[in-house]
Parts: sequence; C-alpha cells; structure tokens
Amino acid sequence: MDMMDFDDIRPYWDEEIPAAMQRIVASDAFPLLASWIFPNRDLDDVKQMVLSFKTIREFQMKVMIPVNEQVIKRSITRLTYSGFEQLDPQKQYLFVSNHRDIMLDASILQYLLVENGRDTTEITFGANLMTPGLITDIGRSNKMFRVERGGKMKDFYMSSRHLSDYIRYTLLDKKQSVWIAQRNGRTKDGNDKTDQGIIKMFCMSRPEDKIRALSELHIVPVSVSYERESCDILKAIELYESRYAKYIKKPGEDLNSILTGIVQYKGHVNFTLCKEVTEEDLMQFDSCTNNEYHKQVAQLLDERINSAYRLYPTNYIAHDLRYGQTTYKNFYTEEEKRTFIKYMQRLNDYDISEPDVLKDVFLGIYANPVANMNK
Repeated sequence: MDMMDFDDIRPYWDEEIPAAMQRIVASDAFPLLASWIFPNRDLDDVKQMVLSFKTIREFQMKVMIPVNEQVIKRSITRLTYSGFEQLDPQKQYLFVSNHRDIMLDASILQYLLVENGRDTTEITFGANLMTPGLITDIGRSNKMFRVERGGKMKDFYMSSRHLSDYIRYTLLDKKQSVWIAQRNGRTKDGNDKTDQGIIKMFCMSRPEDKIRALSELHIVPVSVSYERESCDILKAIELYESRYAKYIKKPGEDLNSILTGIVQYKGHVNFTLCKEVTEEDLMQFDSCTNNEYHKQVAQLLDERINSAYRLYPTNYIAHDLRYGQTTYKNFYTEEEKRTFIKYMQRLNDYDISEPDVLKDVFLGIYANPVANMNK
C-alpha cells in the first residue's frame, strides 16, 4: 500500500503546492483573506510571499499559524491547554476530538502543537466542504484529507474501509499524526458523544485483532470547550427547525458557519488532551463481541472527553435559567448573568411560532455539558 492508493482523498504533496498557491492568489476572495490575516501588509507583498511557497510546511507556518494568531487575538480572551506533556516526541497519535466548530477545533490544536514543539497533524475534511475551488486548495495545502459522508450502504462501507486504511497508513507508514472528530458533523446540542461507527471504522483496516487495531493508533481523546459556543444561535435555529422535519442546509450554509466560527467572540477557550487509550485500557473489553467492543471504546472516549470539559459561567447560568434554579449561583456573578441574558435576546430577531422552545433549545446547548459532567 502506498500514497498512490489514496489519490482520491489525500492532502496535496509538496510538489503540488506551487500550482495550488497560484490558484489561491488568483481567487476573487484572496484580497479579503489577505487583508484579514495580514492587516498591516501590502496586498502585493502577501501575494508574492504566497507564490513563493514550495512546501506544505511553508504554507502552514506562514499562513495558517498567522490565521490562528488572528483568531486568538480578535475573538478569544484567554486560551488555555493541558496534556501536551504526555506526548512522546517519537510517537504519532490519532487525536479524536469533540466537535464544536467546523474549522477551529482542529485548527487551534495545530497551533498549540506547534507551540509545544510538535509537527502538525493531518486533518479530516468532510466531502461536503471539499468542493472544487478555493476552500479545497486551502484545505489540501493544510494537510486535510477527504472523508465521504452517507451514500448507499455498499459505497459507505467501501469509503469507510478506504478511510480506515488511509488513517493507519498515515500514522504507521507516513509517520504523521491525525485529527478526526468523534462523530460525523458538529455537536449541536451540547452533548458530546462518540459515534461507535467511528471506532468500527478504525478497526476495519485490522479486522483480525481488535485490540491491536486500536492500540497501535495511539488514540488521544481531545476535549475542546468554548465559553461562548461557536455558532450558538445558528445551531439553536437548526435544532429548532429539525424537530418536525429533516433539516435541509441552505446554499452556502457551511461556509457561513466557518466564517461565523472564526469571527464570533469566543471568550475563554480550553483544549485538554486526555489520557491516551492504551492496550491495557482496551484489554478490559477483549471478551466483548466486536459490536460491544466498539460501543465500550466509544463510551471510554466519552468519559474522558466529558470529564475534561471545561465549564464556564455561561454553562452554569444556562443550567440555572433552563431549570428555574439557583443551584450554580456561586459559579457566576450577577453581571455575567445579565450579560448572558442580554446576548440571548438576539433570539428575538427570529420570527418563529414558538419562541420559548427556541430559548430552551439555546439554553440546552450550554446547560447539557453541566448535566454530563455530573453523570
């Protein structure tokens, strides 16, 4: 098995970077992107810099790191992290993360890895986002690889097996770490839950030994928490509209969510790398059927991610408001509560038939992590 087997999903190679940079610079959106990432630099200067890139690493260090620096500077009041000291410099890891923001969960982790002296990871990228054009060129230049979603059962099985092979190949042969979300799509309701189908997919490329299938991937669960939930109002509207009918995304909605996540105020943001899932952890499930094994491993990841989730005043305020209590009043000030209630008034801008239901859905996004922490 070699890289050519994965031409349909892989990131760009270094030799493909110059052509990708030409296309990025030629795009209509380039001047706007350049002015946001490099506000104090001349457009032609930025253009010449981008055109000079010959490797993925150059693009990541000179563009994507500055992107994260701008996000942090403009929308994050405090960025904290822990658990990076457990990483062995000689090992590659499969980072399985809860998923609150389309781009930033993975992107800020890359920034923190670099800050802590490690290489960046390869990153999963939903096929719904990887349409031909600017976003794909940026994504594949940023070590992102394509993940198919849905489709007919046979096609879905084949694409899952292909993805499993690629992840194992990337970790064991290419010696590159990988980031993947714990589930298909973002958490919308505040309940971070690992899809056991993800665990099943990891095992597909080594079906003869379910323990080693996972232990040799060196899975590290990642718990990301935002004081102000990314796209919170957009998520509440989607959940509200999804109650009685299948939600149909509007044209450009994914791009709008990416941009909203980037510019929206986030307050305090925390990344915790949880304890690695070891062979010893997995051996306790050795007697399980495959299906039960996938379920138990998914629950193990959930326990680590939920217990490491950082709760903020916004979470405690929402829980008390939702349940008409003052149980957590010691975890926030009256001023913080007034600020949160004032922010929530933005829901009144939407003309809907059941405003109290929308308010409850919105509060649930923030309140559910409190309940999960106490389970």
